[in-house]
Amino acid sequence: QVQLVVSGGGLVQAGGSLRLSCAASGLTFSNYDMGWYRQASGKYREFVAAVSWDGGPTIYADSVKGRFTIARDNDRNTAFLQMNSLKPEDTAVYYCAADRSKLRLSPIRSNYDYWGQGTQVTVSS
Repeated sequence: QVQLVVSGGGLVQAGGSLRLSCAASGLTFSNYDMGWYRQASGKYREFVAAVSWDGGPTIYADSVKGRFTIARDNDRNTAFLQMNSLKPEDTAVYYCAADRSKLRLSPIRSNYDYWGQGTQVTVSS
């Protein structure tokens, strides 16, 4: 049974930082690209970032480029999203996802095979 467990969300002031973690089990983690998505209240779930299976190539949404960093540790079966210079518009539930197609680095939600449960990130102004 595949599980992606997301942690690290919380309340932070604008300009602050948070680090999200996504711990995977039940799959061969290094065979999957990993992605992060977010969904603000009343809005569609949107792509944030993705990292290739080996931690090399990455892609980011324009809205987070230069502020967020995606990474992974295949020895720990964990993906990370470091979020710096947070803004109130970053407030959302954040999800991680796994894509079994290596090096696709897809921003397309339907390409992801497994999803975590989400964690709330709230940025106050």
